[in-house]
Amino acid sequence: MKKQLLKTIFTFVALLSTSVFFAQDYSFKNYDWNEKEIKIEVPKKYETEKEIILSRNVKIEVVVNKNTATQYRLIHEKKYINSDDAIERNNKVYIPFGDEENVLITKVRVILKNGKVINLDKKDIKEEVDQEKGMKYNYFALNGLEKGALIEKLYIIEEAPDLKGNTIKMQDQYPIADFNFELIAPAHLVFKTKSYNGLSEPVLDEKKIENKKVWSISEKDITALKDDEAYSNWDVKLKLFRYKLDANLFSGGKNLNNFKEYATTTYERVNPVLDKKQEKAIATFCSSIPDSKDPQEQIWNIENKIKKTIIYDKYIDSKENLSDVISTKQANSLDIIKLYVAVFKYFKVEQNLVFTTSRYKVPFDKDFESYENLNDFLFYFPGIKKYLSPTEIEYRLPLFPNYLGNNNGLFIKEKVFAGVSMGIGEINFIEIPGTEITHDFMDITVDFTKDLENPLITSHMTYGGYSGMNFQPIKDFVSADQYKTMLKSISENYTLQSEYKTLTTENDGTEFIGKQPYKLNLTFDGKDMIQKAGENYLFSVGQTIGRQMEFYQENKRVLPIEIDYPHYYTRKIKIILPDGAKIKNLDKFVMNFKTDLNGKTEAAFTSNYAQNKNEVTIENTEFYNIINYPLTSFEQYKAVINAAADFNKIVVIVTQ
Repeated sequence: MKKQLLKTIFTFVALLSTSVFFAQDYSFKNYDWNEKEIKIEVPKKYETEKEIILSRNVKIEVVVNKNTATQYRLIHEKKYINSDDAIERNNKVYIPFGDEENVLITKVRVILKNGKVINLDKKDIKEEVDQEKGMKYNYFALNGLEKGALIEKLYIIEEAPDLKGNTIKMQDQYPIADFNFELIAPAHLVFKTKSYNGLSEPVLDEKKIENKKVWSISEKDITALKDDEAYSNWDVKLKLFRYKLDANLFSGGKNLNNFKEYATTTYERVNPVLDKKQEKAIATFCSSIPDSKDPQEQIWNIENKIKKTIIYDKYIDSKENLSDVISTKQANSLDIIKLYVAVFKYFKVEQNLVFTTSRYKVPFDKDFESYENLNDFLFYFPGIKKYLSPTEIEYRLPLFPNYLGNNNGLFIKEKVFAGVSMGIGEINFIEIPGTEITHDFMDITVDFTKDLENPLITSHMTYGGYSGMNFQPIKDFVSADQYKTMLKSISENYTLQSEYKTLTTENDGTEFIGKQPYKLNLTFDGKDMIQKAGENYLFSVGQTIGRQMEFYQENKRVLPIEIDYPHYYTRKIKIILPDGAKIKNLDKFVMNFKTDLNGKTEAAFTSNYAQNKNEVTIENTEFYNIINYPLTSFEQYKAVINAAADFNKIVVIVTQ
């Protein structure tokens, strides 16, 4: 389990203060599977499924001993395998294990359809290393797996408790015939819970286990929700169960883990009173930051200085003070926030510290105050209405990781009461920069005047905002040869693998991010886009805009559409013909596809052409103004996406 900023700000002691009277072993310490239960029974309705979870049993129990809280988690699952694909997917069973977890029991067995049982235990655990991520994984290798087999696994894990907020996924990509969940805690602890997306509410039982409360959910026949639909947000559409510690009857604590408390405490931590040594260090640090009367440029200069000077590592220990952060040039999450805050104060820049989480992980529910939603942070500047990501080295204002936008966040604002500064928390929506930022342009000229079989193609491409982020930072982080290789790879999207004649770029590197768009200028021979057909030449003009994604959906769409960020494309293609040449099929360029919501066009692909003697000009625009589109708009949206792919396939006939 990764350490998070919130775990450096708060401790569990105040919330869990209690007496030894309540301390006891966890209730499922002797839990085991039935050694005699080796018969495979698949409900008739699931007999044709390729893969099904016959049962999943999850128990989470919080045990308190003096001032220490420990969590025990049980996972017991039976999965039926009924296809070659399922065999391939399940021939390894990974063991859930993190830095702060201790696996107490780990067992896996395979029951074959002939009744043979293959038992695996700790001695059968293997290890693999992901060199790219630098992570180790432990797993059971399931040899001899066959159709009709049952995989049964059982884990009991000891770990730090998830009292500040946790989400349990109660749905999967495969059907679940029977799901049982229990949250078990000492009787003096009160948990707040919430169910999402049609999940039933938990049932509280205060008599099942002595001196314990048990919140339980039992669901049968949970339908599969496939995670294979493009432009969707699968994780937040599942049946979800959320919980957090809300009260401690023994200590009298109520409304625990609330946003108001988090805002107050966090503000105090990131706004310490600086001594003279720290003030001098900040002043010296700021002296090399260029001044600007433009607020956005001033903030950009601050961000650029810190990111090019201080190495951020969330896992290192906190420094004693900001002088040490500056001298060692290292900072963890708390340190980096404190440094930004101090520098913003020096330049008198008003800011809000914003805590949020990835919109692709769990929903930020403003009505369910869970610290689980406060894992990531940004700065917001009310004066310019823009955001800054303090930890992502490649980003610059106004761009920040798009997965943190289109989402709610806890905005911590400074307020002064009777001369005392305090942090006040408000829930607001985090807007992602729109199409005014992420706007791409293509200006293409195809010159046939010298050779009908090999036109000269000149492309000027401009990538703005998030599109530019795909290219702009790379130059600063790779060698010159690697950058040249990357540029060649980009060019091949437009040249059809052919060698280019010239290739130049503009606005490379982080110094232009958020200021200037990335530009790529390309010239190449277009012979690979020409086919001779008798006296005619077939020109694949649509390929000049590069390969386009095709959006197909074989099955009925289930999830609404969600894209990463708004974006806009403007393309212009000029075809210059020699005297006497003619061009046919131009009517194919007349296209008009739209997605309308509430009387407004929110996505579109439109195209048209004009001809003036020996010059043909083709122009198209494609845009996606918003991030979320309802399921009812799916067919319209799909038509817009596929229109670009259809344009890419257009072939015209050129004759002399």
